[in-house]
Amino acid sequence: MEITKENISDWLKGLQDSICQALETEDGSGKFKEENWIREEGGGGRSRVIENGEVIEKGGVMFSAVSGKTPDFLLKEKEHSVSSSSAQTESTFFATGVSIVIHPKSPLVPIIHMNIRYFETSNGTKWLGGGIDLTPHYIVDEDASFFHGKLKEVCDKHHYSYYSEFKTWADNYFYINHRKETRGIGGIFFDRVNQNEHLNFEQNFAFWQDVGKAFAPIYVELMHKNKGKAYTDDQKQWQLLRRGRYVEFNLVYDKGTKFGLETNGRVESILMSLPAIAGWVYDYKVKEGSEEQNTLNKLKKGINWVS
Repeated sequence: MEITKENISDWLKGLQDSICQALETEDGSGKFKEENWIREEGGGGRSRVIENGEVIEKGGVMFSAVSGKTPDFLLKEKEHSVSSSSAQTESTFFATGVSIVIHPKSPLVPIIHMNIRYFETSNGTKWLGGGIDLTPHYIVDEDASFFHGKLKEVCDKHHYSYYSEFKTWADNYFYINHRKETRGIGGIFFDRVNQNEHLNFEQNFAFWQDVGKAFAPIYVELMHKNKGKAYTDDQKQWQLLRRGRYVEFNLVYDKGTKFGLETNGRVESILMSLPAIAGWVYDYKVKEGSEEQNTLNKLKKGINWVS
């Protein structure tokens, strides 16, 4: 495939189609509803939301391709600075991507997030970004090892250093600083990848595609393994509290949320990542030795999940 912005957008639409089909099949009853939208400043998107399925309480698989004047907050960043104010004024951008968040009904099925995106400007800047991370309500070592092992396979196919680099990046990025805990067990995260000391742009593009294609088989396996397990009311209450942490991260720290809001994106699509119901209990304490305490103990950076 020739690497043009049009072909990248078409490939992402195909990825959205295949992921939605895989999730619907494993869920068993939930169906995605599609809404097409247009952004006044340029471009638009295809939002697909699934609600009240057998496994998925709320989820979205969102495609967008937007364009317009390059936002000031991007121009001010060091990596994207230009030499003259006139160049800044004239700069335009194009951004396309697929973003996914799935909130399951069961507290024993993890939340998952993926985003892969492409960005270019009229000044010649272009880069790839993305990643996948997992947020279990209850951390199960076996599932964490499976998840990270599959991501390591994708990374190792392209460059031996990518897993360790991008896992560390995810540990640092998906960190709720005001809570002093990670959002979940991390995964991989990369941003502004273009041509570097490891791979050229075409090679990194192939890696980027493989990250996108890895999502469905990984999450379908985790859904299938855990969806039939019985859970208690207490475990459901814990799920709501962990969802609250998820909301805190997305509204306070997430760069994708910031980019969408600051470029006048579609609010419903941007905030699709939030769960239908979450909870906050004042000064909540877990019981020593409980599964909840075990999970909190593992919400830390730097854990080696792959033996």
